[in-house]
Amino acid sequence: LSATLLPGWQTEGGGQMAALDLVLAPGWKTYWRSPGDAGIPPSFDWSGSQNVRAVKMHWPAPSVFESNGLRTIGYHDRLILPVEIIPVDPLLPVVLSLRMELGVCDEICLPASLDLASNLLRPGAPDSGISAALAQVARSASAAGVGDVSCTVDPIDDGLRLTARLRLPDPGSEEVVAFETADPAVWVAAAATSRQGTDLIAVTELVPPEGAPFALDRSGVTLTILSEDGAIEVRGCPAP
Repeated sequence: LSATLLPGWQTEGGGQMAALDLVLAPGWKTYWRSPGDAGIPPSFDWSGSQNVRAVKMHWPAPSVFESNGLRTIGYHDRLILPVEIIPVDPLLPVVLSLRMELGVCDEICLPASLDLASNLLRPGAPDSGISAALAQVARSASAAGVGDVSCTVDPIDDGLRLTARLRLPDPGSEEVVAFETADPAVWVAAAATSRQGTDLIAVTELVPPEGAPFALDRSGVTLTILSEDGAIEVRGCPAP
């Protein structure tokens, strides 16, 4: 694993579209923000940066891996992760300092730590690698033609069962749905998916640390649908 920060370019709003460039050894992979059954989610600490008000990740569509009956979601070979930097003062220099914790896996999985720093040169210049990664970011529900999104919630012994139904044209290839909640402490099971015509149905289980039914913030639920057509992101899952 090797990593660099790509400086990118200044955006029209005064921010900077930079990127984290991860190059993995052949056969190794790392994980998406929601890694699936057995992956290690990455974490990012930008607190050592200067003149940085906010950082927004733009995740390219990940791949789905099946191994020993487990499903994980992530990237192999190389990941260019666009990172949009919003400065406190657009007229002052921006210094990035990143401490990243992540998992890398081949036959075994290993935790890894990265320490990266960069003085962003502004206004910077276009970068074809960052642009290509941005083109792979998940489409919004409206852009993908998703309609009639609803979720039913049923209590189970140690949490909740969440069933989502979405009106979405069949891509003609396997669809994997990844659920995320507003609370990262809630464990989310791999979703089972099925089709009823133009309706995609996905079922998962949510288990909080206390191991009991809980009040779900529906507005904080995110569904990402992965297929050969790329990724679609659906935010919020209201009652039917």
